[in-house]
Amino acid sequence: MMIDFTFHNPAKIIFGRDSLSHLAQEILNYGTRVLVVYGGGSIKRIGLYDEVMESLNSIAASFWELSGVQPNPRLSLVYEGIDICKKNGVELVLAVGGGSVIDTAKAIANGACYGGDVWDLYLGKASNECALPLGTVVTIPAAGSEMSFSSVITREEDSCKVGRNSPFNVPKFSILNPEYTYSLPPYQTAAGCVDIMAHLMERYFTQIQHVELTDRMMEGALVTMLHNSPIVMADPTNYDARAEIMWTGCLAHNSLFQTGRIGDWASHKLEHELSALYDIAHGAGLAIMFPAWMKYVLPRSGAKKLAQFATRVLGVPEDLGTEEDIAYEGIARLEGFYRSLDMPVRLHEAGIDDRDFDRMAQRCADLVGGTIGAFVPLSASDAVEIYKLAL
Repeated sequence: MMIDFTFHNPAKIIFGRDSLSHLAQEILNYGTRVLVVYGGGSIKRIGLYDEVMESLNSIAASFWELSGVQPNPRLSLVYEGIDICKKNGVELVLAVGGGSVIDTAKAIANGACYGGDVWDLYLGKASNECALPLGTVVTIPAAGSEMSFSSVITREEDSCKVGRNSPFNVPKFSILNPEYTYSLPPYQTAAGCVDIMAHLMERYFTQIQHVELTDRMMEGALVTMLHNSPIVMADPTNYDARAEIMWTGCLAHNSLFQTGRIGDWASHKLEHELSALYDIAHGAGLAIMFPAWMKYVLPRSGAKKLAQFATRVLGVPEDLGTEEDIAYEGIARLEGFYRSLDMPVRLHEAGIDDRDFDRMAQRCADLVGGTIGAFVPLSASDAVEIYKLAL
């Protein structure tokens, strides 16, 4: 039966072409001493950097900049941002970019109000009681970090990638303009689409029964992604398709679709080890790991849920054969869709071999207390077999 839940998401979403015009007023709601966090030159190339600076200057804000955020965001930059905040009395952290930028800003906002090492918060060794307010201007629809309570950071010294969920991670406001995504390279667009779908599928595959409403909401969101992803690959400036993807990505990870159910998240844990060691794009790693996970759990979970996914989302005919036949056809179609986006679906296609399988599997299991996932609980040895299926 559907489990008890409390749903509360206080993030304010400002969506559309004119959304950035609200930035100055949103900042004023929290203060005028701002740390602006961003990645490289992309926000400058599209003119967004100048627009953000204009908003800050219009309210005579004092602001500091922290650039250089990389995919799979690094702990060392988080420490730099925390130091800036503490030394300058920063009142708001503003992330301008995609999921890595927002996750970095979340870690900074938490660490700035914590007296110890922010990494202890990620390892679960400590907790904090407050965080600086966080705002975001989103340029990459993928992670859904603009409305989620999640953040993932990598410690460089040992390539340890850890996620942390906390209500203090939820942004106070997020500005989403699909036009800011027009200039994304095709590979980054495709990886983002895969990431959004993975957030939906991690929640979809559950052993909790009688969750029809959220099942069908996610099926609709997934079909939306299947329809619009090829459109933006062929026509990057298609506003309508970009808007559908951007809003789907935001909803996919704001916890609404997890209400009343227990998600799996094994594929994400398995992928975190890939991107931590090999610096592969998160979405590309998920395109590899999710089908492999499906193949491994299918005979261990029963085929019913995977067959439902295959028919309702991927259009596999219900009279194809057994539930197992339908489920395997669904996996094949999912792989075919990923390939149509030029995403890898095997580790060797990303230049990854089997040398680190044992290491990745053991650390993956250790970080979550020994058992990975909830749809089918997996051990480290199971994880090795999934990596082998992905090879």
